[in-house]
Amino acid sequence: MDIVYANEPELTVDEFIDVLRRSALAERRPVDQIERIGRMLKGADVIITARCNGLLVGVSRAITDFAYCTYLSDLAVDEQFQKQGIGKRLIDETHAAAGHETRLILLAAPKARSYYPHIGMEQHDSCWMR
Repeated sequence: MDIVYANEPELTVDEFIDVLRRSALAERRPVDQIERIGRMLKGADVIITARCNGLLVGVSRAITDFAYCTYLSDLAVDEQFQKQGIGKRLIDETHAAAGHETRLILLAAPKARSYYPHIGMEQHDSCWMR
């Protein structure tokens, strides 16, 4: 199966919500607030998609200054397409689009904590949220 990756800044709200639901990330995103999801997409600096025969099967959404840091806010892969390297490739494409001189930062969902060390990411023990 061929997966096509692209920088897709005009991703639609409907497609984004659909893949969030198929990935289980919808549990932690305001998918019932269409206008808010639209603002999330509009405010993103980098949106990388993964498509199989046109179907959106994965997405990463990041905010970056293109110089120092990149916050990867959303990483979602359709549960039927997981364990095929799509998430890692989305991260790689996002980092490349933002610039490799930036530090890529993300907060792991509880169910995904064991995934990130597996793909070579380091855990940082000093994160603060408000």
